[in-house]
Amino acid sequence: MKKLPGFLEKYFWDTDFTKIDPEQSGIYIIRRIMEYGDQKAVAWMRKNYPEEEMREILLRYRGLSRKSARFWGLILDIQEENILCLKRRSNGMPQTAWPF
Repeated sequence: MKKLPGFLEKYFWDTDFTKIDPEQSGIYIIRRIMEYGDQKAVAWMRKNYPEEEMREILLRYRGLSRKSARFWGLILDIQEENILCLKRRSNGMPQTAWPF
């Protein structure tokens, strides 16, 4: 896979689409498609990337909305308590850098 198909360009509005390397940017591409992709984009993703990479994104990254994370958790058979972006962040950290 040398470059992304043109129909995926709309999901990478903030990036120079022509410079995205599908092999080196797999996590970035999968996260975007998991969050914003339509049926055609998801079919392409599932054909070109192993399911294990999709599972790793749910288990190790926070970048998905709660709605998308729950959906993909169901699709990939991952329990909600194991999906990182559904876990509550530690309350030990202050919310602001300057609390005054």
